[in-house]
Amino acid sequence: MVDIKSLLPELRELVGELAEDLLARSINAGLKDAFQQIEKGGRTAQAFEVWREDYLDQVAVAWVLACVFVRFMEDNGLIDECWLAGKGERRRLAEDTHTLFFREHAHDTDREYFQHVFHEVGKIPAAKDLFAEGKTPLWAIAPSGDAAMKLLKFWREMEASTGHLKRSFQVENGDTRFLGDLYQELSIRAQKKFALLQTPVFVEEFILDRTLTPALAEFGLEKVRMIDPTCGSGHFLLGGFARLFDLWSKPDHTTGNAEKDAQKALDGVWGVDINPFAVAVARFRLIVAAVQACGIKRLKKAPGWNIHLAGGDSLLFGSKPSFDGQRMGLAQQLSLFEVPAIYATEDRKALPGFVWVGRFPAENEGSRERRPVLSQGWSLPVRSGQ
Repeated sequence: MVDIKSLLPELRELVGELAEDLLARSINAGLKDAFQQIEKGGRTAQAFEVWREDYLDQVAVAWVLACVFVRFMEDNGLIDECWLAGKGERRRLAEDTHTLFFREHAHDTDREYFQHVFHEVGKIPAAKDLFAEGKTPLWAIAPSGDAAMKLLKFWREMEASTGHLKRSFQVENGDTRFLGDLYQELSIRAQKKFALLQTPVFVEEFILDRTLTPALAEFGLEKVRMIDPTCGSGHFLLGGFARLFDLWSKPDHTTGNAEKDAQKALDGVWGVDINPFAVAVARFRLIVAAVQACGIKRLKKAPGWNIHLAGGDSLLFGSKPSFDGQRMGLAQQLSLFEVPAIYATEDRKALPGFVWVGRFPAENEGSRERRPVLSQGWSLPVRSGQ
């Protein structure tokens, strides 16, 4: 089982070591050009060196999280393959897979092996956005071969006293709440910058009881959608999905197909976060929740569900008044500069118009009262005209 208390400090140290290695490799990585485009767009006031350290911390976290996602899939039987580590026969399978890769790619390093693993797992339809360019800074810059070798050794480390794998990611009933702990604690730099903090379960349930439940009663299951514009690791989205899937599974609503019911439920939950690895964690948790809800044993058997998550600043993207009184999307206003997708931490294609109340049930017919909008677990009723 996941021992999150001992795992967290080890992963934090791992992120720090990777960030240092990435810094040494970043001189010719194109980060200066990417920074200049971001600076031209007015999206940062940081000096290049400060921005680079923040960005490389995000890349290091992306590498560690990508490994955690693969390890979770391996230990919980979501994939037949074993790429990184495992117990017993699964460990031998991982070692054999690694050996076979280098028979065919004799001049590569473990860096290329990890990239190969992420590409292969990303071919699974349900998992493609976890590893896709433009969805994660994973592909912006890779660690050295030596750092990658150390990373692989970390996942395969054994307990000397027992001979068992030191770090297991096996969980009961698809429980992914430990990933919320990773989100909050994995990077000290990100924790300070984004004020990362999880929402307790009782608060999540309390808020959903007073927002989603009355919205369902008022608008109906077919129309209702909820958004968390600062979704973090996705606790509210997971809670909303569970409630909506339960309703879609009932005889008077079901499509007769659990996978389609899951998509209906996923269509009811939307999330945005400025922190790219928060979005990655939330996306992975929703995938696992949908698989669990449908009783799917292998991820390759799952459809490529459409999950409504985007990385970016909820306060900046979307429609806003222009100087002449017309409404112009921020994406249009920022079209003078383009950051290559490989360096992106924002989902620009999804964000415009994605986060605004107008996309969601907001106003009662014949009434001036607006539905509360979920934001970091808190909601406020707003009157039109206020």
